[in-house]
Amino acid sequence: MADEEIRPAGAADVQVVAEVVDAAFRPYIERIGQVPQPMTEDHAANVAAGKVFVTGDPVTGLVVVEAFDDHLFLDIVAVHPAAHGRGVGRRLLRFVDAHARRLGLPEIRLCTNALMWENQQIYPKYGYERVERRVDGPYDRVHYRKRLL
Repeated sequence: MADEEIRPAGAADVQVVAEVVDAAFRPYIERIGQVPQPMTEDHAANVAAGKVFVTGDPVTGLVVVEAFDDHLFLDIVAVHPAAHGRGVGRRLLRFVDAHARRLGLPEIRLCTNALMWENQQIYPKYGYERVERRVDGPYDRVHYRKRLL
């Protein structure tokens, strides 16, 4: 599995992207009291814009990223629960690092819901530092960044 390709998602992947995101985030609905933002995304538009990268056959994980002038924004990391513990998330995060470097961007930024405490334990292990916590609309979010050397 370590050598599984991470590739840009195509139009044929839109349905499975929605399914993986749903499976990954549905367990958080009760905890945070609302539908997590990734579940409300327009997956077809993100795929069409070239923001989605997937891995697995069938797809087991994905990232949604957006490049800005001074950083790469990591909008979504989703791993299907059936693939947990197989290194899919780790490979996706390494891909995001490499993608940002290829684009010549000096840092990666992301945010996670404050009640998704698992993420707050994971991201620092991969070099992300907590920047701030703030409320964005209905979401209480913790913002992170990773400076690339």
